Amino acid sequence: MGYSFHKAGPDDYGTVLALIDSGRRIMRASGNPLQWPDGKPDPAKVKADIAAGNSWLVKDGDEAVATFAFVPGPDPTYARIDGTWLDDGPYCVIHRMAKLPGAAGIFNAVLDWCFGQCCNIRIDTHRDNAIMRHCIEAYGFVYCGIIWLEDGDERLAYQMHVPARQ
Repeated sequence: MGYSFHKAGPDDYGTVLALIDSGRRIMRASGNPLQWPDGKPDPAKVKADIAAGNSWLVKDGDEAVATFAFVPGPDPTYARIDGTWLDDGPYCVIHRMAKLPGAAGIFNAVLDWCFGQCCNIRIDTHRDNAIMRHCIEAYGFVYCGIIWLEDGDERLAYQMHVPARQ
């Protein structure tokens, strides 16, 4: 697949929200009715991701087929964990990943790209998000425990650390 990665700019806000809505529909269809209720993720957080340069679009040609936030740590929601992180070194976090239904191989493409930027990555997902849990575990992430979002919702948290590329 010839996916390309582009920082989302202010003009891409509607595209990012549309991709998040697509992800929400995929979750509902796969038996995950609770994650990302209407109004979540918080549109203000999406705008903040874009403003900080942390929001990304994955494109197939000219079409945006996925989005994610790639945020340098530390992440305040990861400060407290019921469990143990693999290490306390610098890390980046992937949040708010969503795609169009027909886009294949997005998770691996995104993770391959992210590990090209940072060798220590943390990610979390809702307990009912079987698709994301499968992708995270199949990629090689280690389950570390439970974290809580700002609104108190729990998430299953994972981490993977790969050797830095020379």
